Amino acid sequence: MTQSLVLRTAPPGLSPAGIVVLYAAEGAPLRGEAETIWRATGLDFARVTTAAGFTGKPGQIIDIAAPSGVAANRLFVLGAGKMDGDTAPAAWTDRGGSLAAKLIAANAESVAVMLDGPDATPAAVAELAAGLKLRHYRFDKYKTRKPADKTPETLTVTLMVADPAAADAAIASRMAAADGTLLARELTNEPPNVLGTEEFAAKAAELSKLGVEVELLGEPELRALGMNAMLAVSQGSARPPRLVIMRWTGALSDAAPVAFVGKGVVFDTGGISIKPAANMEDMKGDMGGAAAVTGLMQALATRKAKVNAIGVIGLVENMPSGTAMRPGDIVRAASGTTIEIVNTDAEGRLVLADALWYVQEKHKPRAVIDLATLTGAIGVALGSDHAGLFSNNDELATRLVAAGLATGEKLWRMPMGPAYEKLIE
Repeated sequence: MTQSLVLRTAPPGLSPAGIVVLYAAEGAPLRGEAETIWRATGLDFARVTTAAGFTGKPGQIIDIAAPSGVAANRLFVLGAGKMDGDTAPAAWTDRGGSLAAKLIAANAESVAVMLDGPDATPAAVAELAAGLKLRHYRFDKYKTRKPADKTPETLTVTLMVADPAAADAAIASRMAAADGTLLARELTNEPPNVLGTEEFAAKAAELSKLGVEVELLGEPELRALGMNAMLAVSQGSARPPRLVIMRWTGALSDAAPVAFVGKGVVFDTGGISIKPAANMEDMKGDMGGAAAVTGLMQALATRKAKVNAIGVIGLVENMPSGTAMRPGDIVRAASGTTIEIVNTDAEGRLVLADALWYVQEKHKPRAVIDLATLTGAIGVALGSDHAGLFSNNDELATRLVAAGLATGEKLWRMPMGPAYEKLIE
């Protein structure tokens, strides 16, 4: 069962709730409404924290059942870490994620969270709400509910804040990006028999309801454009290729757009150069780049972002069959470049070659950002904490790295230069 999440705000003050949550900064006493609530329990805070080994570090918790003087079944005191007035937004997002994990484990149904301290600005509260929503996400729509499952149908979380109206406005803006992330997750998680190229394209087309102009190109249009690299990947599958162009025009001027290009291989067997069977089921996620671009375009439209942006995704399925491309084939990309196929499992660069050419040729963007699950080797190099970044523009790379640090989506720039040109060729 997929539990629904209800997030709302209210001014400080306590109404009955199943769980009341207080935050304690590292090495500091409780303050504000949190101190008032704790005082009602009659417990010595210093003694309890010492006995529990609680210092206020992130992830720590004191869990008191049936607390005296508090209209709740349980009282949580969570470690907030350092609260020095200069906390990065990602730290508040992490707090929200940690909170969600603890509420899920407790089978919570109604929760009140005290956030009336000076550090809990509307922007900080919005980050916590986003982290909570992202961590609460589950993809269990295909699971049969077991009789022993006691998960409540709805989790209602009330954030007790000093200025509910300001917090609501900040949360609404932040949730646009969170919902875009959840759309990308949902697309990536769908099984490959449900989400093919046509189904993905149809999901992208739904963004037109938000004001995104969506254009779908099928095989005849792709062939007319000379996109033989992308067509070579798709020719082994019964599923037809699709190029989806999503345009968001939010700037008042006719400024050149920022372009985002996503690799959308809805399932990747490797083709004739077939992959090992172990873990091949994960190859339904080889369209993660296209999912991220689609989620991004939804976020821009929801926020009414004042920017011109183009999202282009190349949707194909890489399958082995009698019509599949072979090692040794030579194809001519839309740019006119000829490409020899040596390994049919190197299909992503073929799709992107044509998609990148298209967006540059047709839309003349001021910058292009390509998102792709292109090779597992980057995971070997960097692990799961950073994504690899290749860029030929120092200014853009610097801004992307800074954005990654601010949001917790960290990037690590990889080297490019003359020494690598022959290898790339």
